[in-house]
Amino acid sequence: MSTTTDSDDPIRIAFMCVQNAGRSQLSTAFAERERERRGLEDRVEILTGGTAPAERVHEEVIEVTAEAGFDLSERTPRKITLEELRSCDVVATMGCSTLDVGDVGSDVDVRDWALEDPDGRDLEAVREIRDEIEERVVALFDEFSDAP
Repeated sequence: MSTTTDSDDPIRIAFMCVQNAGRSQLSTAFAERERERRGLEDRVEILTGGTAPAERVHEEVIEVTAEAGFDLSERTPRKITLEELRSCDVVATMGCSTLDVGDVGSDVDVRDWALEDPDGRDLEAVREIRDEIEERVVALFDEFSDAP
């Protein structure tokens, strides 16, 4: 990532998928926790959204995030716009997006995390997805901040 913490501009990160009801919500929750753990509340902006948002976060995702200490039951999936994505330093897609680098421009670091969709999966499979997301989010924060 070309952005450094020496700049006065905040680092903007987006987590997106189609429904914004599973993987991107998990990613956002872990990113919010990492931002707080590292004292980066004023340095990192986090966006999330989907290209075709669901009505609510998937039940199995709510359950496994509760096990990790997060309450996603009140979160509502939302649509994310190309304008929002173009304003980001990093956009992490979850393996289900048709987002093309050309859509957002070459200044945005688009990463496809190629994660399994948790929708309708058994809790053990969703836990594995949750844990992989946590590792990826921590590694992403390690790129631009000192570990706590």
